[in-house]
Amino acid sequence: MYDPSQLRTFLAVAQTLSFTQAARRLGLRQSTVSQHIRRLEDATGRQLFSRDTHSVELTEDGEAMLGFARRLLEVHEQATAFFTGTRVRGRLRFGASEDFVLTRLPEILEGFRYDHPEVDLELTVELSGTLHEQLAAGKLDLVLAKRRPEDPRGRLVWRDELVWIGAERLRLDPDRPVPLIVYPPPGITRALALEALERQGRAWRIACTSGSLNGLIAAARAGLGVMAHSRGLVPPGLVRVPERAGLPELGRVDFVLVHGHRHTSAQSAADALATAILAGGDRLQRRGRG
Repeated sequence: MYDPSQLRTFLAVAQTLSFTQAARRLGLRQSTVSQHIRRLEDATGRQLFSRDTHSVELTEDGEAMLGFARRLLEVHEQATAFFTGTRVRGRLRFGASEDFVLTRLPEILEGFRYDHPEVDLELTVELSGTLHEQLAAGKLDLVLAKRRPEDPRGRLVWRDELVWIGAERLRLDPDRPVPLIVYPPPGITRALALEALERQGRAWRIACTSGSLNGLIAAARAGLGVMAHSRGLVPPGLVRVPERAGLPELGRVDFVLVHGHRHTSAQSAADALATAILAGGDRLQRRGRG
């Protein structure tokens, strides 16, 4: 009933909320992406996206379709691998940024290991900047991390807004430096936060530095300061800082998959894991939070 190519296109649009970005990710023309979505909507008899010239949003039926599309594609990939007799094997060094510590990435990795038991998966969790450095040095085969909006590297998983978050009871004094909770260098959100404050001419001070997301969350929940964070990944117990606080806009951030210098032993495994992450990318976001 549902064409796998149309389902892949649907997931790409749902995760990027952009027909243009989905087309780039899939290597298709934008007109082809639109055609796939139109045919899928015809097949379901439902509108999956509400869209105008400025924005693309999932409808309620589109939200429901996310889970169905992901599971249908997973079964399709399993059947294809079974009947073609292809077995992915080898050592795969995968790096994921700290942003995904509290998401459902472990479920995606568990499914991947179940489908590909002969792959030796080695996971590294680090800052995005550090992961990009390790990838360039040949120490990793595949990375799921943030990139700056102007950085062309990687396949876009999704694009999100950066926001200021903190404890609900936190109140900022406009006459005092903004207390910041940040990753150490080369953290990308750290750099973007400092650049935004410098552009505004707003004084700031470092209230907490930690290379662990859990450490930053603990400091934020204690009311030590504010932190820049992806809107779709706001941790429980923290909220967006109100606009009346006068903090500068932070812009957007891209979450991407980047392949390293491909070695024969890791290439097929990296491709398989990338496919699983792109198919299950909606599980990496907390829709409706923050």
